[in-house]
Amino acid sequence: MLMKQAAARLAPLTGLAQEDVLKLMEVPPQEAMGDVAFPCFILAKTLKKAPAIIASDFAVALQGEGLHAEAAGPYVNIRFDRDVYAAQMLEELGSETFGKLQLGQGKRVVIDMSSPNIAKPFGIGHLRSTVIGAALYRLYNEAGYTSVSVNHLGDWGTQFGKQIAAYKRWGSEEALQADPIRNSLELYVRFHDEAEQDPTLEIEARDWFRKLEQGDEEAQRLWSFFVKVSMQEFNRMYERLNVTFDHTLGESFYNDKMGAVVEELQAKGLLEESDGALVVRLDEENMPPCLIIKKDGTTIYPTRDLATAIYRHDVMQADRLVYVVGGEQKLHFNQVFTVLSKMGHEWAAKCEHIPFGLMRFEGRKMSTRRGKVIFLQEVLDEAAARALQIIQEKNPNLEHPEQVAEAVGVGAVVFGDLRNNRLNDVDFSLEDAVSFEGETGPYVQYTHARIQSVLAKAAETGTQDFSQEGAENSSGAIAGDTSWSLLKLLCDYPAYLEKAVLRSEPSVIAKYTIDVAQAFNRFYHAERIADAAPHVKSFRVKLAKYTAKRLAYNLSLLGVQAPERM
Repeated sequence: MLMKQAAARLAPLTGLAQEDVLKLMEVPPQEAMGDVAFPCFILAKTLKKAPAIIASDFAVALQGEGLHAEAAGPYVNIRFDRDVYAAQMLEELGSETFGKLQLGQGKRVVIDMSSPNIAKPFGIGHLRSTVIGAALYRLYNEAGYTSVSVNHLGDWGTQFGKQIAAYKRWGSEEALQADPIRNSLELYVRFHDEAEQDPTLEIEARDWFRKLEQGDEEAQRLWSFFVKVSMQEFNRMYERLNVTFDHTLGESFYNDKMGAVVEELQAKGLLEESDGALVVRLDEENMPPCLIIKKDGTTIYPTRDLATAIYRHDVMQADRLVYVVGGEQKLHFNQVFTVLSKMGHEWAAKCEHIPFGLMRFEGRKMSTRRGKVIFLQEVLDEAAARALQIIQEKNPNLEHPEQVAEAVGVGAVVFGDLRNNRLNDVDFSLEDAVSFEGETGPYVQYTHARIQSVLAKAAETGTQDFSQEGAENSSGAIAGDTSWSLLKLLCDYPAYLEKAVLRSEPSVIAKYTIDVAQAFNRFYHAERIADAAPHVKSFRVKLAKYTAKRLAYNLSLLGVQAPERM
């Protein structure tokens, strides 16, 4: 709000459009210097004056009507009269349309996210795609897109030939029924261990996958069982993470759609034979060939991803295709998008890989093939247990402590991931994530619960409604330094949302939410609420109310609950 106000006043002086002035506005490095600043360098040529002189002239012209301006070298720093603008800013925060953007203009963005592999445990390594994708789904909706989430299950491919081959050699129906996910993992690990000494295993696995593609009854029976028990496991995790999908479509869904892709590639002269396989050459793009059909005649995941992209564009009517997949798949998606473009699909330019870094758990890298998997369920259970212990120490009389601990523990894991820049590798520490101090989810949740307590106490003593008229008739400043800082930060939310959406970066909102919680706690300790003058108390209570609302809403965008009591 303040940026817009300053830009409106500056625009006539600069000769620039208000939108252009707004893009140039800055926040001074120190709050004591002012609320907003405008750099005058860009005007030196057109106004034929030194930037420092321009800043001095602007400072004189801007004085009055609730603004105080002063030159600081080539910058003009602007300070707003708090008693004049505080009520307007509170009113803006209370508006139903506050923070709603129209960046997407209703366009449909289909988000490929989570995508775990069937017959594998839902490990901590699956967390990033799941929670980053879910956060982007909500953020895109908030910015005016129509989001469509798709869980693209890894339920097809040579891995199932390996799984079936391993089961046929060493598995048992009894062990598989007793603990299907762990038993499947043990078989998969054993396959890769044994295959290092017995090359015939790989041949056997390819044969089983070929049978699966050809509809072999036994292969289909085992595959269907793996899919069923895996989905039961996955759905338990999704429920705890507060993640839902508009569509759950595995790679197998596109089996009957790949033939058309291969035919189109052949018709357009894009397929070439290479050592018995069929590929699309990408030499001009400085990329290796994109493999479409393997030597044994079976398909591979680039084939399925081509069919998937065409289906999402044509049937799901996507205006934009987004793939939230680890950074190690960069080449794969570059190849797929390039092949789509070569096929003549202009919308390939609207396909985007949103990569993220590797997740380690307390220094350990995960590997399904080696059995080095940390089950997400065990991490969430441990997080909830640690949260429960802390809650019982801080508030032994809290009602329903287990429910609160679940919200705090799971929220700690989700927030602990999302506060990191998605491109960075993450070495996840459960102890750090569950801490109620520092830049953590529990810290934000605890701040929200503290505000609820403040509001409850204020309601007991009663407060009058805050209004501009009352502010003008009251003695003393309504907003102190810390409440003014908090108020400005709350009003800046749309700018942070826009940045998060344009960068597809949930950490922008996570870090902003931490900043809001910290700003509230500074305000809470510096400015009295309960025994303040009536109108000042009313202002501060309303500010606390809007802070709690922002914290809870931002947490919900990230997929984290905001308990009322902790």
